[in-house]
Amino acid sequence: MSETDVLIVGAGPAGLTLACELGLAGVPALVIERDPAPPGHCRGFNLNARSLDLLDRRGLAARFLAEGPTVPTTAFTGTARLDLTAMRTGHPYVLGIPQTRVEELLAERAAELGVRVLRGHRLTALRQDDDGVDAEVDAPDGPLTLRARRLVGCDGGRSTVRRLAGIPFPGTPARRFTLLGDVVLADPDSLPFGVTGAVFAVPRPGCVRLITTDPEPPQDHREPVTPAGFQRALDRALGRHVQIAEARWLTRFGDAARLAERLVHGRVLLAGDAAHIHPPAGAVGVNAAIDDAMNLGWKLALVSRGHAPAGLLETYHTERHAAGEALLRATRAQAVLAREDEDLAPVRELLAALATEEETAGLLAETVTAVGTRYPAPGSSGHPWDGRMVPDVPLEGEGLLPLLARTGGGVLLLDGDPQPSAAAAAPWADRVVPARARPGALAGAAAVLVRPDGHAAWTAAGPACPAGPLREALARWFGPPGRETAGGARPDAGAAG
Repeated sequence: MSETDVLIVGAGPAGLTLACELGLAGVPALVIERDPAPPGHCRGFNLNARSLDLLDRRGLAARFLAEGPTVPTTAFTGTARLDLTAMRTGHPYVLGIPQTRVEELLAERAAELGVRVLRGHRLTALRQDDDGVDAEVDAPDGPLTLRARRLVGCDGGRSTVRRLAGIPFPGTPARRFTLLGDVVLADPDSLPFGVTGAVFAVPRPGCVRLITTDPEPPQDHREPVTPAGFQRALDRALGRHVQIAEARWLTRFGDAARLAERLVHGRVLLAGDAAHIHPPAGAVGVNAAIDDAMNLGWKLALVSRGHAPAGLLETYHTERHAAGEALLRATRAQAVLAREDEDLAPVRELLAALATEEETAGLLAETVTAVGTRYPAPGSSGHPWDGRMVPDVPLEGEGLLPLLARTGGGVLLLDGDPQPSAAAAAPWADRVVPARARPGALAGAAAVLVRPDGHAAWTAAGPACPAGPLREALARWFGPPGRETAGGARPDAGAAG
């Protein structure tokens, strides 16, 4: 039986991002993927500001930004576009990059950090006990059993992990379906790019991506889309015949919206589409997957390394379940607005106006892209950064982002004389690095405790940083002082903070 600390099922954006996080922290992890090779088709084509902000906290954003163009607006409702430059972010745009390339770059980084990805390995059964999880796997060389202290399902909307673990997946079923095809047209000039009637045409290398409503979805929507069926739907949507010479990839997707009841179920966890599915509005699926993995990675690393008790993982469920609810709310709202319903026209017009108004454009854009994500920050001073992503604060030395990228741990930002606060935080020096900010850089705070994912976990108002509340915050988010967990208990016991 092969053993590892963390077994990740699924080599998509969630699984590979989590692999990178655990690899950076030095936690033994293994990724298994049922498909023997990366997909030959591409579902998504963007990374939004939220993902780029998170990747920047690991020094990786530049790798992705080198791959494609950036656009300062994104589709919202009807012909209206959201002004992304109105957001509070270091990346006020969307990056055009195929999901396949995102996965390639993440896989390259995981390999640099020593994490193995085993393809052609399909999970068939799992059993968890008080100490770990046994996973039965069909592998190219025959069945095998893998033992892990924890197993994370990153295996998509039809998650085998979620089903085998018995985690409920409540929500609304798909009621409307959309067809998507990467095709070659007999006459490339017969259909312009953009919106024509009820068809959206997007240029792709050597072909065109066509998106249109599925007028006659089968009872079992998992049935393959046929070239003849796609041709009929295209002609119906256009009201004329546009000949498809070659169909390279055809699929359908629905507007189902579901969120797993639990993201942490004993020693089994869920992330990405395994945790939530939603209408494709805004093309935020890849971004939500990266977000889940970045939230989970540093917490799972602390627990696995024995620095924090298992209860810290409950904050992953609390934070990302709430984020999942917000994701479903935003995507469902946009899906409703996209319907061909004239009664909704006044609502579309109102929101289109708000999307361009200076006072409201930023709020709408931050909501849709999740840039406005704010996690609970208990005991904080009410600072504007509480729970939000901390900007790239200038420090006396290297900047905040390089420091986060280099260590993969927390940072205690201090204004003024750092000695008293640094002394109070010294027992957590193996997890949290003190750093002195340049005068005035903390927007009035005396101290800001920055989580490894870049969010402010705790703030102290000026002029001083109180040692007692600082220690409480450090223990809540990074475990008890020193290398041992509270009371000498084994790392997986007890509750956080």
